[in-house]
Amino acid sequence: MAISIANTAWIDPRAEIGEEVEVGPFTTIGPNVKIGTGTKIMNSVTLMGHVTIGRDNTIYPHAVLGGEPQDISYAGTDTKVIVGDGNIIREGVTINRASEKEDGITRIGDNNFLMANTHVAHDCKLGSHIIIANGSMLGGHVHVDDHASISGGVAVHHYTTIGSFSFVGGLSRVLHDVPPYMLCEGSPARPRCINIVALKRNNFDAPVIDALAETHRLMYRSKIGLDAAREVLRGNDRLLPQVNHLLAFIEGQQEGRHGRGREARRAA
Repeated sequence: MAISIANTAWIDPRAEIGEEVEVGPFTTIGPNVKIGTGTKIMNSVTLMGHVTIGRDNTIYPHAVLGGEPQDISYAGTDTKVIVGDGNIIREGVTINRASEKEDGITRIGDNNFLMANTHVAHDCKLGSHIIIANGSMLGGHVHVDDHASISGGVAVHHYTTIGSFSFVGGLSRVLHDVPPYMLCEGSPARPRCINIVALKRNNFDAPVIDALAETHRLMYRSKIGLDAAREVLRGNDRLLPQVNHLLAFIEGQQEGRHGRGREARRAA
């Protein structure tokens, strides 16, 4: 299948368009854009700045990728947006290119689903198999790990990390890191229980689920402290790799500032 470009689309001749790409009416593609094989770009999409998009993505109307970071310190350098393969980017999504404060890349992994009017700010790093529902907003430098889910209308503070296999409930105000495997919600969002739905869907074994549930009970209900919780879990033969991952995440969070492990980076 050849490239399909609507007559009313505008594509700079310097842009690199892969095979089997579809570009809909009134879409604008700038000179520093690269689009991989099989990606479908619908009508009225804007791709500006240095944007690289992988294979087999679908980008819906009125999405804007590669706009300048909404950061008053940005000095105009050629920072980037890099999008992987197999992503669905729905209507009105905005993904801003990076500032100059980290590696200069706003990065989206593979097989993510960004629903309508999601905002991904400068310097964000998203892994793979992530779902972000309608109207949720990620502040600058937010990291979202693989298999995390964020419900609708969620606001995530700058430099926050959303852990793997976690879930954030709708309309939450996320001021602190969200630990992996946890279900968090509220204003501010707090870990309420383990994200048992995701754990079962992703074939976590029952002993792992039980160990994570006990870790949540010790850390967030009994509140006995990290070292004491680790010793209890070791004594119960529940210091599994997933539990160690969760405890290491919490330790990093506690070493940061304001409940955000990476906030120390900004302070520095």
